[in-house]
Amino acid sequence: MKSNLKFPFLVSLFLLSVLASCKKDPPVPQVSETISGSISADMTLKENVNYRIKGRVVVKNNAVLTIPAGTEILVEAETAGADKGALIISKGSRLNINGTRENPVVFTSAASNRAAGDWVGIIILGRAPTNGAGGQLNVSGLAASPDYQFGGSSGNDNSGSIKYLRIEYAGGLNPAQEEEWALDMASGFSLNGVGSGTTIENVMVKNSRDDAFQFVGGTVNARYLIAYNNGDDNFDFDRGYTGKLQFLISYNPKGTSTAIRANGVESLNDKDASEAVPYTRPVISNMTIIGPQGTDADMSHQSQGIYIRKNTRFNIQNSIIAGYSNGGLMLCPKTKPLLTNNLGSEFKFNLVNSDNTTRAFTYDEGPSGTNINPDPEVTIYATQDNVIQKPSLNNNKVLNATTELQLKSLYLTVPDLSPSTGSPALSGANFSGPDFSNFFTSVTFLGAIGSENWASTGMWVNWQ
Repeated sequence: MKSNLKFPFLVSLFLLSVLASCKKDPPVPQVSETISGSISADMTLKENVNYRIKGRVVVKNNAVLTIPAGTEILVEAETAGADKGALIISKGSRLNINGTRENPVVFTSAASNRAAGDWVGIIILGRAPTNGAGGQLNVSGLAASPDYQFGGSSGNDNSGSIKYLRIEYAGGLNPAQEEEWALDMASGFSLNGVGSGTTIENVMVKNSRDDAFQFVGGTVNARYLIAYNNGDDNFDFDRGYTGKLQFLISYNPKGTSTAIRANGVESLNDKDASEAVPYTRPVISNMTIIGPQGTDADMSHQSQGIYIRKNTRFNIQNSIIAGYSNGGLMLCPKTKPLLTNNLGSEFKFNLVNSDNTTRAFTYDEGPSGTNINPDPEVTIYATQDNVIQKPSLNNNKVLNATTELQLKSLYLTVPDLSPSTGSPALSGANFSGPDFSNFFTSVTFLGAIGSENWASTGMWVNWQ
């Protein structure tokens, strides 16, 4: 019988065409869109689109800006401070950032050679109380404008939901050498008059030329915040902030020449240390503050782990402060009596270290702020019982060296700040007292991290 070669050939062609039709289409090239000026109506950014911000972008008119997971937003770098980019959420408007652990939202510089200070940062303005005149303030560093005003009487104001966000190379309003006694200019992630109805979780600010996190008035609470390698204070509180914070990392492995004091925490009530209310009073639990490696060669940069000044009240518990040569906790004439006489301030259940063991607790004689001395009185108050005005039951412990913390990987390129077996940070936390009756998660460990390292390097956390 004659063989039919044509039929198998046609079948082969058919199968090849079917296989070809099953192949995935090539990925759609990403589109680049520029955002500038004002956003006055609800706007949701699209996935798989590259966005660029040019200049100051203001979300206003009660509009809601929503950013999906995985979005990277590049901010054009400028030389002049007035031209530097920023995202500003005005009073009544909202920002929803829907990042995930694997796919965070990232704001970074668009420069080919990125540098600290390429842009300003993200500034959220709310209607919660401040201690400004009439409860209202204008963003420091920006021209007076209704778009830049914040404050009010709504403590539970809602400015949106921010989850899994990373901010890089901000702080552009900071001059070459900041005037230390003025109110800090807006920088990094600025929460100004933001209310407790706002959600803030899993935010990292790195390589800012100025502050990383600023809480200016307001009542907003937040969890899982990381400040890394910034030029000035990592966590800055002023003008009547009264919120609650848990699981914070302040990590500056190297010194800075940007500011006279680049502190882990700095707080003031206002520039004049007045009795303006509400008093600035952050309540913080489970914070890890790590300063530069080794003893500072230049002691003129008077950085502290925590600097509480200008009539601030505070409550810091269950935390670690270590690695600063000038001191762990420093108070001033206005703030020391508030702690030692139990007048609104508390400091309990903490591990405290300084490169010089006599400087775990220090005192700023004021008003110049240049005379920083060891404070044996506060040391006794913080660590011993029944020795001064009232019994000291504060349960703080002074460590002689950062190695005594027994953290897994301190001062490595990719740090692991979780405690090793045998670390004193593995136990001892205490959540008694009215300040900790809500919001806080009760844990046994001191510092930001327990057995599970939520700050391990990955898509959300980037230590490079």
